[in-house]
Amino acid sequence: MSENETQLSETDAPEQDSTPEQDAPSEQQHSAAAAGQAAPVSGDAAEAPSDDAEAPRDDAEGDKPPAGGATDEGDIAADYLEELLDIVDLDGDIDIEVRGGRTYVSIVTEDGGEELDDLVGHRGEVLDALQELTRLAVLTATGERTRLILDIAGHRDQRQEELKEQAESAIAKVRDRGEDEHLEPMSAYERKIVHDFVADSGLISESEGEGKRRHVVISPA
Repeated sequence: MSENETQLSETDAPEQDSTPEQDAPSEQQHSAAAAGQAAPVSGDAAEAPSDDAEAPRDDAEGDKPPAGGATDEGDIAADYLEELLDIVDLDGDIDIEVRGGRTYVSIVTEDGGEELDDLVGHRGEVLDALQELTRLAVLTATGERTRLILDIAGHRDQRQEELKEQAESAIAKVRDRGEDEHLEPMSAYERKIVHDFVADSGLISESEGEGKRRHVVISPA
């Protein structure tokens, strides 16, 4: 190889990125006061949808618009879900909403949505799995991660009310006894909802346990 060819090869060589891409945190600590204040923190400020949850502030990743555009990822998700409904022979309308830069996609029906119960599953386990599959479909189509939230027949709104009642009851016990209160195991999205309620109350919460046993512990301030 000539000297000129050697110089050309070195010039055309692709430049390596010296900074590895950092994964967004899945579960960070959540402030016991309002978000952004310096105060005791919990272990699930990430989700939000969160997930989780906005519904509530989820995943502490910040509500930044998806790189490909919230509308585009909503359309991709809707197309994927419509094909799914056709496969399982179920009827449902797809609603798309963008709040704070995050996309919310809902499958709804006019007659209460009982026929969609199988897509929700026990304690929303099937819904959570479908949400991950929908996020994967968006990732495959756009090459960008998404924090899209999927709801079916209003399950997440109903569940949020249940979690609020549980959190309020636990908060009252902590204030009365001055001792930690352990809640039932729940998903990261649901833990984030509880962390937000606890933070608003001025108490402290964090997540403990591993896998399906991971749960919220509320402590006195």
